[in-house]
Amino acid sequence: MPAPGNDADFPILTPITQLQARLASGKARAEGVLENSLARIGDRTGEGARTMTLVLEARARAEARASDALRRAGGALPPLSGLPITVKDLFDIAGEVTRAGSRVLGDAPPAQWDAPVVARLRQAGAVILGKTNMVEFAFGGVGTNPHYGTPKSVFDRGTGRVPGGSSSGAAISVADGMCVAAIGTDTGGSCRIPAALNGLCGFKPTSGRIPLAGAFPLSPSQDTVGPLAPSVACCALIDAVLSGGDPRVPEALPLKDLRFAVPETLVFDDIEPVVSDAFGRALTRLSNAGAKITTIRLGALAELSDPLRRHGIAAAESFAIHRPYLETRQDMYDPEVLSRINRGQSLLAADYIDLLAWRGRLSSAILDQLAGFDGVLLPTVPIVAPAIADMADPEAYRRANLALLRNTTVGNFLDVPALSVPCHEPDEAPVGLMLFGQPGTDSRVFAIGQSLEACLSPSARA
Repeated sequence: MPAPGNDADFPILTPITQLQARLASGKARAEGVLENSLARIGDRTGEGARTMTLVLEARARAEARASDALRRAGGALPPLSGLPITVKDLFDIAGEVTRAGSRVLGDAPPAQWDAPVVARLRQAGAVILGKTNMVEFAFGGVGTNPHYGTPKSVFDRGTGRVPGGSSSGAAISVADGMCVAAIGTDTGGSCRIPAALNGLCGFKPTSGRIPLAGAFPLSPSQDTVGPLAPSVACCALIDAVLSGGDPRVPEALPLKDLRFAVPETLVFDDIEPVVSDAFGRALTRLSNAGAKITTIRLGALAELSDPLRRHGIAAAESFAIHRPYLETRQDMYDPEVLSRINRGQSLLAADYIDLLAWRGRLSSAILDQLAGFDGVLLPTVPIVAPAIADMADPEAYRRANLALLRNTTVGNFLDVPALSVPCHEPDEAPVGLMLFGQPGTDSRVFAIGQSLEACLSPSARA
């Protein structure tokens, strides 16, 4: 067995491009990077036990050795060769049970094949490290899980704050250096919320770009697959692999040529001062860099203020998916998740059809009003991560869940590519700035996002 690598091989939050360069130069080995990952997962003082629900240690070591051998032989290397990546526990991995963060599926047969997302990562040379914890069946934005534990956010570990959900373990696996990037899903903000609460970048693509086969569904009309990673470029590269595109990062677009809309409606309601201040400073920096920022009254957005109507589609679709399990295993569900699923029971087929029609009309009205802008900017979430202990109160949990999901859900409702980038100071609670584009403009969102990131990063202000 090779000697474990050291932190110099794989510093936490090392961007993929930098790690690729170190591997190419021989300053790091895939085996050393992997050993760092495994050591961080196994650290009993850390969050590994609550973050990872499955660690494929033997197979990951074999994949890392193969990557190093191919590099030594001078062979052509795929774009993610030797890089450890985690996947959310709702993706199929051949030979493993897909639990989706629940006890309900504990006796399900192992998957026969890798989900296409996992297969594409393997084809790109990634070392699949294992599966990450999540909100049960991906139905929640807080990030708690009563079955497998709740990993703590990187912020204020002494207090113990929620990681955000539903891709909770995905975020912590990246933020704590257990991997270089993670794959999550995003139906109402499940990549972007935990990214924002842990100082990461998180991306939700336009629906249909990345296959959903082999992923346990929540709301098929809104489910998407996205990355959580240290940088926008990392997200762009992984998104290209997952979508079957050319594995390259689009060039950044100059801020001075871009026009952004900031909607006043809904997205700033009950915003916490820490978030408001960080977002306001970010807008000032972007404006000083030449971006043209216009505050607009987006009246149609007010219709999304009704959470029951806004989440009705997900409730209806999830109830249809879970109805067979609810007949015999209802007592095995997280009560908070169960209550949201059961809301779909009272919806008539006509109600569901009306909701879909309402979504179409409202989306068209909003997107038409935004057509003259290069993007929309808003706070990813309006609050900082609440304490895990406070979530024991059901009413506090529900308030936090609605607050965390409110802004991100807009992107899923409109089906636009949406990117969250950090905009806080290093000594502050993590805060995310979110960028929306028009449907299908995913590559352009990455190009703009790199410029936002460069302008807002602490190094740019040093």
